[in-house]
Amino acid sequence: MQSDVTIIGGGPVGLATALSLEALGLSVTVMERAPASTLAEAPFDGREIALTHHSVSVLKNIGAWAHIPDVAISPLREARVETGRHNHPLTFDTRGRGVDALGYLVSNHLIRRALYAQASERPGITIRAGTATQYVRNGRKEMTVVHDGGEETSRLVVAADGRFSQVRRLQRIGAVVHDFRRSMLVCRMAHESPHHHVATQWFDEGQTIALLPVNGGASSVVLTLPSDRIEALRHMERDAFNAQIMQRVGNRLGRMRLVSTRHVYPLRGVYAHRFATAGFALVGDAAVGMHPITAHGFNLGLKGQETLAQEVAAAMEKGAPIGSLSVLRRFERRHRLATAPLFAATNGIATLYTRDEMPFRELRRAGLRVADMLSPFKNAVTDMLMDRQKTA
Repeated sequence: MQSDVTIIGGGPVGLATALSLEALGLSVTVMERAPASTLAEAPFDGREIALTHHSVSVLKNIGAWAHIPDVAISPLREARVETGRHNHPLTFDTRGRGVDALGYLVSNHLIRRALYAQASERPGITIRAGTATQYVRNGRKEMTVVHDGGEETSRLVVAADGRFSQVRRLQRIGAVVHDFRRSMLVCRMAHESPHHHVATQWFDEGQTIALLPVNGGASSVVLTLPSDRIEALRHMERDAFNAQIMQRVGNRLGRMRLVSTRHVYPLRGVYAHRFATAGFALVGDAAVGMHPITAHGFNLGLKGQETLAQEVAAAMEKGAPIGSLSVLRRFERRHRLATAPLFAATNGIATLYTRDEMPFRELRRAGLRVADMLSPFKNAVTDMLMDRQKTA
């Protein structure tokens, strides 16, 4: 079989890439190991995605936003950062900005379903579910993806198969891997006190907790601890788990009860040494896998595929090959500029705010107090959180 573009990985960024490139008039094939039933009805995985205004615009432009139920979209009206107990929080809100939300929380599995639903409707997209990629063969003018069902030849191959990308390794592209030696447990908890659509990131001694407000009197709890302690919580009896979470969040939301399955993810940051070679590009976590502390992973993934589509469109206008090294190097430069500073800053913040020695505790307390008094800093961070730039 032959198509203009082959995308390896049918996750959210892979499907978004397919939709963006198909909108340019290209034929796109998506290779995904998971069966079609899993793609169509992606199961709850515990993760809530904080979408920026720009990301919402991207999802609208590629047609996926319409597939997300309104009731599942929770506005984020304020964000608070706290450290220790009884400390002055650093707060971010939308006052004076003409909008009612910093961003919007949507469950990851609903984003996956929406993107698959839209991609399935597009005539130029072929989704080969239940298909495992064996290797990619580089040619002078075309690329060949060898999979367990045959071969797919195309002008451009895009790897979107996650932060531990097999295809990236097969292309001999290395990556910086930062192991935070922690795992995060995510689940949804109902509670008796209202959250007022305020998200809280709390760096307490020995633990990091995020409380993300979702509709229906519930919050997503994101708890970060050493892996062995997380596993104990993962398998804890339900009533004991409820009591443990209430104690860990300082009873700030009243009585809480588990209303979802529990999911655990190891925390590792990944940054590929290269994002492109001739005929080949990396997007999503295969290029940059972020620590979730700044909630920018999926947003950066959407930006990366958008940048790739823009450079491909520019090449098509000039009659240049879409897989040429010069085209993909322009994509790489732009995406590196957008991601490298944030990746470094995120790793630094994650390290500073998860160390419990006295110098680190005092430094972060002082840092939050100073930051909350600096209006220019707060405005800059709020702008970054909202990201209201227009979609190109």
